[in-house]
Order: sequence, then structure tokens, then C-alpha cells
Amino acid sequence: MAAENGSEREDKQKQSQHAPFRTLLLQGYQHFFTVLRMAELHIQAKLVNLLKQDKIQLWNPPYTTEDNEAGQLSLQELARNYAPIVSFSVPDVSSALESIRCQAVKRGMGNKTYRETCVATLELLLPKDGRKDAKKKNYLETKLDVVSQDIMDKISEQYGLQYIKLILNGKTLAPEKRLDEQNVKNNSKVMVLRVSEPERKKQLVEEEEKKKTQDESVQRTQKGFQILSERDGTDDPATTPFLEIADQKGNPLKIPHSEKKALILAMGFHEKGRALMKRKQYDAALCHLLQADDQFSKCGSMLLSTVDNYAVLQLDIVWCYRALEALSCLDDGKQRLQKAEDCFLKCYGEQQQRLLQIKGNSGREEVLFLRLYLLQSLLAYLDGNEHQATQKLMQVEDLYGRLCLDPGKMTELMALGFSEQEARLGLRACHGSLDEAALHIANRRQEKEEMKERERAKRRSRVEALATLTELGFAKRDAARALQQAYGDVDRAYGILLESTQAASAAVANNNNKEQPFDQSKVEQLLYLGFDPEVAEAALKLTGGDVQSATQLLLDNQGFLPPELLSPSPPSSLSEEPSTSSESAGSQVEDPMDADLVNEVLEDIPRHEEDYLDLTLEEESEVIAQMKSYLHKNCPSSS
Repeated sequence: MAAENGSEREDKQKQSQHAPFRTLLLQGYQHFFTVLRMAELHIQAKLVNLLKQDKIQLWNPPYTTEDNEAGQLSLQELARNYAPIVSFSVPDVSSALESIRCQAVKRGMGNKTYRETCVATLELLLPKDGRKDAKKKNYLETKLDVVSQDIMDKISEQYGLQYIKLILNGKTLAPEKRLDEQNVKNNSKVMVLRVSEPERKKQLVEEEEKKKTQDESVQRTQKGFQILSERDGTDDPATTPFLEIADQKGNPLKIPHSEKKALILAMGFHEKGRALMKRKQYDAALCHLLQADDQFSKCGSMLLSTVDNYAVLQLDIVWCYRALEALSCLDDGKQRLQKAEDCFLKCYGEQQQRLLQIKGNSGREEVLFLRLYLLQSLLAYLDGNEHQATQKLMQVEDLYGRLCLDPGKMTELMALGFSEQEARLGLRACHGSLDEAALHIANRRQEKEEMKERERAKRRSRVEALATLTELGFAKRDAARALQQAYGDVDRAYGILLESTQAASAAVANNNNKEQPFDQSKVEQLLYLGFDPEVAEAALKLTGGDVQSATQLLLDNQGFLPPELLSPSPPSSLSEEPSTSSESAGSQVEDPMDADLVNEVLEDIPRHEEDYLDLTLEEESEVIAQMKSYLHKNCPSSS
């Protein structure tokens, strides 16, 4: 028995010794197949351009027979003609031509089927681990007047992907909506993203232990940032988190209220997506980034041209496409990179002169251009444009050489008490100069502390102004809005409140002159619920005869009306609804669950305002090496 146990231990030890090797081998296979797929897409793109130029239709004779089979002799001859032009071997060109021919025949048959039966063919871009054959394309036939959920069920059943989302051109398809209502057409390419198992209903005691799904994460992120976006900064700065939009140096920006909420939500989703990207959870990250993109679309173009967030978001979305090996998302990727480049141009200036004016240097932002050019190089290669891919890669390598840092200088700065992030950003800002970087970081720390102190003082001033106005008898909600309109000027805010109160008083007097007795049936409804007659009539007067509002008002106040509600002073016209002592907006007495949500989303907001520029360039280095290997293989003179 002891011998058997010893043997088992030896087997387990051998298995554990080989486990890292098997993992590396699997990763090697995955990389190998990715390289093959990249090369295949590249050669196909080049051949498609040649076929268009020579007006050759592979789906017609002599390249395709009446039975839709390949015309071997004709294809071989074409392969021999094209091989020297595209710098690939005849077998490789022949294989690529056959793949193009099959796709064309499949597309033609699908078009015919759609014309005759209205059954569309969709190309599915499956997750990496959901593809049975890396080379084979996956299709699904369906009518377009069905809801997306039906298609999701079919995909789940056919490919064993239980919980998924469908993405078309960067937009998530709503499960309850029809495909044709969401711009899905015959031959559309639909990306399939895997999501976590939906939450099961559990008892409250198990609430903290349950996993959060991507859908819940998106909803929680949205609600948390909605709460923050609605705060007006008039509460205790020591206890209440408050968000403000700032420029590249951290100075607050004045933004129309209608856009501010959308922008905060967009930036919140973006930060959550970036946090997930750092953890390599690219599926979940992409879901959040696409939500951010949707919120950014609600902001004005003028606003987006003053901050670089929108451009960085486009880069992050395409970076996720790359990480998920969604190599077929070419068109959407190219459009997003163009948006990013245009936005950087508006935001930074042609020669980055605006950036130099604002920050005094542009070294840190160069990492964004490195990633932009690298993705452009990758997409150009996949599009068959070797020349453009090579030109962009040269720009990337030039930037990479400048942005790689001396480890010794990093160590020296960290020994001075600076963080790794501060050291990296400081050295890049000062182009590798150790002394200048130390001075830059110290100055930046001082600037940030002074800015924080100014903000704390401004918030304290807002709190004091709010207290002054509420002591004069105005509702906190109305006082906060008046202060916002008056840009913090107490005297001006008082004037606004006084004017609105007088206007409201006149309106109330006018209404009293025209007042008609309430419908007795409304009073009786409240009496039936157990409220006293006098209180019921008073509540109806305060709510303009609305039974539902009157009922809610009485329930909120335990069947009684506080003296301040019954006082003759009229509510301010700034209020959207009557203000009560128990319901003062801006008081921030919030539900504990709301507080948890706010704390949860704040965890994903980086402490350093330039965190998005702090790239270690490890992933970029891997992609650069891949691109060099792709282009090296296609270079005839390389051998």
C-alpha cells in the first residue's frame, strides 16, 4: 500500500513538473494559430485587391463549376501568376484563393436564399475558446424579424456558449428587440462575447457572497456614477464624495448640466472598463467601454474636442478587439482609430502645440500615439497594405525607443520616495532626465496639493453659502440651484430666490382667487384610507388636488402635516415639486446601498489623474515583435 502511495506521489510530481510546460505549449499553439490567421487575412486582402483590379470573379467559371466546385486548373494557373506579385509561395496563394472562392460562393448562395426566402446569413465572430476550427468561418441562418434573444439561444445551443452578448458595429444588440430594428442585415458580422452566469435569486444573507455578472456590473456602475453626477458639491467636503470634470491640468471645467451627467457616466464606464483591461478581463472590459461610447455620443462635439477622453476610449475599444482576436472587426476598428486621431488633433493641436501650452511638455502623451500607430499598423497589415503597415511600425519603433526608460533612473527616483507611476510619468515628461524628472514630480505634487486646498475651500464656501440661505427660510434644494445659477455668489442667489418667491406668491394668490372647492370624492378617498378630514383637505390643497401625491405626502409624514408645510410662505418656483423638511434635495442622506454603490465605483477611479498615460509598454512590446515577424516573413529580401 505504501508503495502504491509512493507511486501515486511520483506520478503527481511528474504531472506538476510538466504542467508549466503544457501551459506554455498551449500558449505557443494559440500564438502559432493567431500568427497563421493573421498571415491568412493579410494574403487574402492582397489577393482580393488584385482580383478586383483584374476584374476576376472566382465564383464564376472557369474558377467555379456548375456544382460550385473549384476549377482546379484555372485556380492553379491564377496562383502561379499571383505568387510572385504578393511574395508568397504558390501553395499558400492557391489555398488563399480557394478560401476567397468558397467565401464568395457561400455569400452568393446566401444572397440567393435571402432574395427567395428572406432568410439571412450572419457571420459569427466567436470567442477564442468557442472556435472549434480557427480557420473555419462560422455562419448562422435566420430571419431578421426575430428578436436577438432567439439568435442568442441558437448560438448557445449550437456552440455551447451559455451566457453571451451580441455586438454589431460596436453596439450591443438588445435581446428583446428584433434584428432588423437594430440594423442587422444579410451578411452582417456579429461579434459574440461571453458573459458570466446570471445571478440566481438568493436570500439577503447570501447577498455579499454572490458573484457579480457583467450585466449587474454595468448597472451598478451606471447607478453609482448617476448618484455622483447629481451631487452639487454643497455637502460636507470631508464626508461626501463629489465628482467634478477637470481639464488636463486638473482645473475644473464649466459644463452644461445636460452634458455633465452624460460625461460623468461615460467617464465612469470608461474607468471601469480600463480597470478590467488591467486585469486582462477583455470581454467584460469591452462591455463597459461600449457603454461609455454610448454615453459619450450624448455629449456635444465642442466638449469632446477639449478633452482627450473620447480618443483614448476609441483606442481602448480597438485594443480590446486585438486582445480578443476579433480580427474581422476591421471596418469598425479603422473608423474608431480615425476618430481617435481626429480627436487628438483637435485636442492637442497639429504639432501638439496646445498640449505644450497647457502642460509644458508632451512626453507622457506619446504613449497614446505609440498605441495608435501600432494598431493602425496591425489593421493596415490585415487589410493587405504592407507599405502602410511598415511605415506605421517605423513610427512605433521610434517612439518606443524614446519611451523605454532606464531602470537605474527609475530606482533612483523611487528611492527618493516617489511612486513607480510618478517616476515613469516624470521621466517620460522630461525625456529621461533624472534631475528634471525629480523636480517635475515635486512641483506637480505641490500644484496638486494647492489645487486640492482651493477645491476644499470652494466647497466649504458653498456649504456656508447654502447654510446662510437655508437659515433665511429657503429650501435647501432651491438654495443649491440658485447658488449654481449664481456661480456661488450668495447675494445673487438670494436675489434669484427672492424673485422666484415673489413670483410664486403672486401665482398662489391668483390661484386662491380662482380656487374651486375640491371634488368631495377625492377627500372621501383619503378619509377611506384613515386620514383626518382637515389634514386630507390640506394635503389636497398642497398637491393641487392630486390624490396620489396627497396620499404619499401624508404617508411620508405619518398622517400629519408639519407646520412649515402649512405656513403661508409659498414654495419657490425653482422647485420642480413642493419642498418638505423631510425631503430636501442635496441633503445626501442616502440609502446605505447607494453609499456602497458609490464606494464601489470610486474604487475604479485611479488616484493619479494621468493613470491612463502610465503604460509599461509590455503588451505593446509583444505586438511590435509580432508585427515585425509578420512583415519580415513577407519581405522577399529578408532571406
